[in-house]
Amino acid sequence: MAKRKFYVVWNGLKTGIFTSWSDCERQVKGVEGACYKSFDTREEAERAYASHPSEYIFRKTARGKRGKNSTLHCPDSVKNSNAIAVDAACSGNPGLMEYRGVYLPNEQQLFHFGPTYGTNNIGEFLAIVHAMALIDKNKDWKGMAIYSDSRNAIKWVTEGKCKTRLVRDAQTEELYQLIARAEQWLATHLLRPSLYKWNTEEWGEIPADFGRK
Repeated sequence: MAKRKFYVVWNGLKTGIFTSWSDCERQVKGVEGACYKSFDTREEAERAYASHPSEYIFRKTARGKRGKNSTLHCPDSVKNSNAIAVDAACSGNPGLMEYRGVYLPNEQQLFHFGPTYGTNNIGEFLAIVHAMALIDKNKDWKGMAIYSDSRNAIKWVTEGKCKTRLVRDAQTEELYQLIARAEQWLATHLLRPSLYKWNTEEWGEIPADFGRK
């Protein structure tokens, strides 16, 4: 049985504490500046809701390491860089998957895809290629870099192949078509934006994170 989570919404259509992701999502999806986070216990959630969100979204522990329910500040040189941060989320693995990319300095969402049936690694892979393709198409975005917190996805992109073991069937055929397009793009675009690994242990969750952990 999945462990129960409590979701605090500081800024959304409605604010408060919600006991399911679906209820939380209804309050924050599509809301500019939405601010929310999950907690393991109601006590933690109530304490967080009574506090300013910066105490939990950007909180540094005494040892400078990532603490439970906390996010560290990444260096200004990274935070303010001309870059896109990408991430994926999956309800189950495989399960309903979605991914998105945000502009790192202001965390404005640049693109979002899903949900569709897949895996987290596939979502991470597609998110990187999606960001690369957008940068390639937009002359004003030249010089942008990309950050991902997925070692597997970075490796797959570098090798030009999505090495998933997801069964290919009627349910996943559309996703496999997207994978094929992404692999084709990588094969025909040897000059790509710089791709970096997001240092989660030192910097906290990547800004494109969906906040469901």
